[in-house]
Amino acid sequence: MSTRPEILFPLFADLTTLDGVGPKIAQHMAQIGIEKPRDILFSLPYSGVDRRRRESVLEATLPDVVTVKVRIGAHRPARNRGGAYRITVEDARTAFQLVFFHARVDYLQRVLPEGSERLVSGRVELFDGVPQMVHPDHVLPVEEAAEIPAYEPVYALTSGVTLKTMSKAATSAVAKAPDLEEWIDPGQKARAKWPDWAEALRLAHAPQGAADLAATAPARERLAYDEMFAHQVTLALARARLQRAKGVISEATGALQTKVRAALPYKPTGAQDRAIEEIAADMRAPLRMNRLLQGDVGAGKTLVAFMALLVAVEAGGQGVLMAPTEILARQHLAGLRPLAESAGVVVEILTGRDKGKERSAKLAALARGDIHVLVGTHAVFQQDVHFADLRLAIIDEQHRFGVRQRLELGKKGEGADVLVMTATPIPRSLALAQYGDMDVSILDEKPPGRQPISTALISTGRIDEVVDHLRKAVAEGKQAYWVCPLVDESENLDLTAAEERFKRLRAALGEGVVGLVHGQMPPAEKDAAMAAFEKGETSVLVATTVIEVGVDVPNATIMVIERAEIFGLAQLHQLRGRVGRGTQASTCLLMYQAPLSESGQRRLTTMRETEDGFRIAEVDLEMRGAGDLIGTAQSGVPRFRVADLESQSALMAIAQSDARKLLSDDQTLESARGAAVRVLLWLMEQDRAIRLISVG
Repeated sequence: MSTRPEILFPLFADLTTLDGVGPKIAQHMAQIGIEKPRDILFSLPYSGVDRRRRESVLEATLPDVVTVKVRIGAHRPARNRGGAYRITVEDARTAFQLVFFHARVDYLQRVLPEGSERLVSGRVELFDGVPQMVHPDHVLPVEEAAEIPAYEPVYALTSGVTLKTMSKAATSAVAKAPDLEEWIDPGQKARAKWPDWAEALRLAHAPQGAADLAATAPARERLAYDEMFAHQVTLALARARLQRAKGVISEATGALQTKVRAALPYKPTGAQDRAIEEIAADMRAPLRMNRLLQGDVGAGKTLVAFMALLVAVEAGGQGVLMAPTEILARQHLAGLRPLAESAGVVVEILTGRDKGKERSAKLAALARGDIHVLVGTHAVFQQDVHFADLRLAIIDEQHRFGVRQRLELGKKGEGADVLVMTATPIPRSLALAQYGDMDVSILDEKPPGRQPISTALISTGRIDEVVDHLRKAVAEGKQAYWVCPLVDESENLDLTAAEERFKRLRAALGEGVVGLVHGQMPPAEKDAAMAAFEKGETSVLVATTVIEVGVDVPNATIMVIERAEIFGLAQLHQLRGRVGRGTQASTCLLMYQAPLSESGQRRLTTMRETEDGFRIAEVDLEMRGAGDLIGTAQSGVPRFRVADLESQSALMAIAQSDARKLLSDDQTLESARGAAVRVLLWLMEQDRAIRLISVG
């Protein structure tokens, strides 16, 4: 079924097919993403106004919205242009005033003739002791009273669209919503007490009170679930497609892994062993692996990744490890080399820096199969890169690579298994939305010998104490990072901040003690500064956030973050993870400029109270919302209109397991429920999914 079902045509028609919407208003609505009747259905009211009839304004606690029947009295035109035009009116118990500014006199005299009865509704306030209703929202002849709902829904508006227009359009769109066959699992629907789809729309657009506006109201919850379920079906289809893509069976012999384990100075954690086994089992299977390895800072992902690469090599194939930046790729290389040497495995790196003969030689060796493991940046995607037998592709820091690139890499090796790694702990709800097509392995234990990090907050006014503390630490042979703030988007300013701090610390601590690394340095200088710090030639490294990911200097035990309040939580957590990598206790000093904003305060105290990356990510999600957390534009996380990822993560989990079960029972969506789900996919504009079914 690769064309939209006819039953949905009215919802995908022009907006001008709705009551009260002309071409001009349709243009205004497009500004807030409403381009067809379907879009209005999912733009639910966000609040409501109580417009129940009252006898008199005296019954209300003013200021408040009042709906009341009045007899129209005398008109008092404005004294000056644009001034107040007043009409005295009487309800059952008292007199009050209707007030209009910039009034059209002839219009008011026609609509509100003296002596007539009208129903008026609007906000009433006391002015010099007299109740006034300024610009009533509704003025109607008494016989048309039914037009004002007892509880009026309020929609998000844009300039040029009034609430009246929007309400009318929404009512008209709801009337066009057809009764559709049910796509939700009957057991789930009964347990949750959800209405049918069309009924849910009617209820959600006609709330009877504040309770009906809550995300937990059955009608709203059902519509949120529909969005999540459609998204999860799409991911499950993509997953089934990837898995149906025949994988290559990579059977580990264990020979190389045993050598590496023997050379390790420590025993892997239970979490590492579990993850290694899950990955090896996926690689043994005939289907393609599509797994996410999620580990907090310092949970030992590198070892797990290398063991997975060894499975590929033991099975006679090759592996590739991709990193988002050159600095990270080189660090991976540095981390893997000693492990590789203990097993006699050839590891090479390929980045944009490789040119000419050197590059050609590497490519030839890769195509011959002489290179077992390739570490690289996105340079690995280039056309002329060919593997002899690629079995496993590992992508590090997935959130910087889109889903599309994940598939690109898969093409380099027909049936190559894919493992995605991230050091950014992702709250469960987001992980389900972003990686719902993948299986997940979590590293939630720290390797042995990892020291806890004590975190302290200190105001910038006490910077001299911090420098003294640093002087003592350096004298004891310790090393420290000093991270300078990102002043603003301009790198030059960051540079000045970093250079100023570098000069002041050098003056305080002595020549040759302090190094500097920032984003604008030529790569060779940056590498030299890093290397000097790694070797212990410099004791303090002043840096902009270049060091956020992947730097590993076990002797560094102090992390100073200047103006910590302007960093995001995830970034602070990543930076702090650069210390505490050796055997000594480590400290992280968060320097802030007083006074702290409420959110700044919450971020810094969260950092002080916990080292658990998953807890930190949950707080980050509560504070920032899903879109900001991962930069929605390129992250592959859908923008839901009704569903809310933060508060409804439990629903997302139900949607995922139901979508996977549905597809394992009915791969091509041919059953009665499958057919209903196809209609849902069209309704939710999940075109990717529809293409997957029609191709599949």
